[in-house]
Amino acid sequence: MKKNVLLYSLIIGVFACLIFFVINKGRDLIPNSQQINTSTSSLNKIADKSTPVVINSNQTVVEQFLHNIKSPLGLLLLQILAIIFVAKLFGAIFSKLGQQTVVGEMIAGIFLGPSIMGALFPNFSAFLFPPSSMSNLQFLSQIGLVFFMFIIGMDLDIDKLKNKAHNAVVISHASIIFPYFLGVLVSYFLYEEFAPANVSFLAFALFIGIAISVTAFPVLARILHERDLTRTALGAIVLTCAAADDITAWCILAAVVAIVKAGSVLSAMFTILLALIFVFIMLKLIRPWINSISKRYDDEEGLNKRLVMIVFFILIASAYIAEIIGIHALFGAFLAGVIMPQRIQFKELLADKIEDISVLLLLPIFFAFTGLRTQVGLLSEGHLWMSCGLIICIAVLGKFGGSSIAAKLVGYSWQDSLSIGALMNTRGLMELIVLNIGYDLGILSPPIFAIMVLMALITTFMTGPLLNLIEYFYRDKVSEKEIAIKPY
Repeated sequence: MKKNVLLYSLIIGVFACLIFFVINKGRDLIPNSQQINTSTSSLNKIADKSTPVVINSNQTVVEQFLHNIKSPLGLLLLQILAIIFVAKLFGAIFSKLGQQTVVGEMIAGIFLGPSIMGALFPNFSAFLFPPSSMSNLQFLSQIGLVFFMFIIGMDLDIDKLKNKAHNAVVISHASIIFPYFLGVLVSYFLYEEFAPANVSFLAFALFIGIAISVTAFPVLARILHERDLTRTALGAIVLTCAAADDITAWCILAAVVAIVKAGSVLSAMFTILLALIFVFIMLKLIRPWINSISKRYDDEEGLNKRLVMIVFFILIASAYIAEIIGIHALFGAFLAGVIMPQRIQFKELLADKIEDISVLLLLPIFFAFTGLRTQVGLLSEGHLWMSCGLIICIAVLGKFGGSSIAAKLVGYSWQDSLSIGALMNTRGLMELIVLNIGYDLGILSPPIFAIMVLMALITTFMTGPLLNLIEYFYRDKVSEKEIAIKPY
């Protein structure tokens, strides 16, 4: 033992001395780029050699520490820590209040933005989220959304949707077309005041329509799971409606984005044609191929690394192709998830590799980035809040009312119809994704963006209380009937 210690010390000592010797000799060397052939400059070099160069020699330790914090990487890591902490704190608080965790995380994003923290602590907000750092947060949030949309796509089983009852299609499409019409109608009155310059009414109206008619499938699924409704008839029909709603809404969104980027319906036809070819190739060629590949490499213990690499390649390639076609990368990620094999084990193992990093880390960054864009303070006048209330009423009337009436018309009871309407009125994360796409495309101005974000928060927040109210109301009705028929 002692012999090994002595040998170790000898080796370290010898090489430390050699390193010191080489560094000491190297102090006299001059880079070729700094050598000048004139004799005057050579003399100046010789005179300067005795003075060592010390970088940031005038900075104190505190100044260097602050400089490191403000560096792009240091600031980004600090922002992520703050976002995760605040998101989980608000998520826990709202979970105790009977709301979805995602509702708390959405409100945490608003809290971190200029509407609350920026107003209460402007200096700290400017230090933590300077404008120069927004591009880094946006990049991370977009990566998180790409992975998240892939997971949402995997949760949808097209084969099962095709075999579902006609009722789900009727309810789903009614819950899209009616609020879409109301969104286009209300945009006629909002366009002059809220549309950015050089944005056509066509682009503005189409986007307001899709923003009002979207449903948050993942949030809805979580609500059903927490209320033990997943295996009930009501849960099955709502999940089917929401899934069909998701597919339809994203197809419409892809078409709207294509029209907006192209500038007109006619010039967008080429983009839509390319999109249809892309969807056909993904469903008819790539989907059977990845199914056959997965059977070859999938085993009972886990996923083969080569298969995981192929899946990630398809995901990124699909997002890239959708982006360059002009229908947005998120649609490509969603489609890549849809074509994945539907075997339960495959989906669970693959989701475990992606979901944690996406949902727990990157999605809170997206909420914070959305909150940093949301300036509720812009709604400083009474008529702006009236416009906000109008949009919220239109959104609830279109989604809740349209879904409930459609469900009643196809034969459901009023209690189930109203419950379906309340669940389909949930917008949540999917609404924020749509709004950010519209903001990035320059279709939504900051005031209308803030109004629409508030609408997404309120319609998502009201889902739980509305379900409780419906259940309470009809429970009292049942009790009254039981009392009426009770024999004396």
